[in-house]
Amino acid sequence: MPQRRLLLAAPLALPALLRPRAARAQEVTLRLHHFLPAISNVHRHFIQPWVQKVQAESQNRIRIQIFPAMQLGGAPPQLYDQARDGVADIVWTLPGNTPGRFPSIEVFELPFVAHRRAAVNVRAVQALYERRMRGEFADTHIITAWGHDAGVIHARREVKRMEDLQGLKLRFPTRQTGEALRALGAAPVGMPVPQIPEALSQGVIDGAVVPWEVVPSIRLHEMVKNHTEIAGSPTLYIATFVLAMNKAKYDGLPADLRAVIDANSGEAAARMAAKPWDEEGPKVEEMVRKRGNQILELSEEERNRWQRQTTPVVEAWLAGMKERNIDGGALLEEARALVTQFGQGVS
Repeated sequence: MPQRRLLLAAPLALPALLRPRAARAQEVTLRLHHFLPAISNVHRHFIQPWVQKVQAESQNRIRIQIFPAMQLGGAPPQLYDQARDGVADIVWTLPGNTPGRFPSIEVFELPFVAHRRAAVNVRAVQALYERRMRGEFADTHIITAWGHDAGVIHARREVKRMEDLQGLKLRFPTRQTGEALRALGAAPVGMPVPQIPEALSQGVIDGAVVPWEVVPSIRLHEMVKNHTEIAGSPTLYIATFVLAMNKAKYDGLPADLRAVIDANSGEAAARMAAKPWDEEGPKVEEMVRKRGNQILELSEEERNRWQRQTTPVVEAWLAGMKERNIDGGALLEEARALVTQFGQGVS
């Protein structure tokens, strides 16, 4: 082509070169905040896989940055409000960190209500949340609600009988567990999980009740040598959890990205949450056993003693719910029915 024709063609091509590229589909970055270190089983076997699944199914248009061990600041009891206020976009937290604020979900934290297996409790808690508890969490968007497996008593001295608990200073996770321990003769001390090692080293507590899965992340097996399991179902206690999202952030997502979050919410997410307890917990127990620590199990007779002794805790909760114009009896009946329903065939 002659030079003159090239010069004439150049201006015609220029607008195409300057034309903006087609707008990319909207991308969103979310910050997920929680209270345990990155080495913890829940972080590695639930939070990370859940995040990876959401990112993959959104074709990486949703990106989630995880901040473990309270890296965004604050204390564990402030996590729910951080989601409400937008300090974090998503949080994993315990409703029990703020006693009495979410009274209905406490029904699963009452003594001898929940199942020994997380696979049962996650489904029961999520189902009852959907039916009866949405109003208590209305200032956030709850992705999923669930409960862990049977908690274990980890202490500096043997606990075989109720009498062994007398005066024993034990960390408890929720109000109802604290009341149950008090009824059994222990001296309950409330605190979030990350505070347990320092409290033990300073003699503030003699032990703690936590599920097996959390033990390695706080090196509890190195600080106490006795571990008492409450066999069978229902079990002495569990704690409940929520994965809560800032409501405005959720509502502001494009419809197709909300659909990705929704597809990984509810029972689908709750089932994922069971894995750290039901799959990793037994591995921790075996590690502790091989270490030479003593693992005890209550006899059936002793377990029945504990259940009778803690009955007043359930009665006091029912009375408190009545004062708040909440039908605690109906909640308790439905919670037990769900545990029975989902526990069929689960040992």
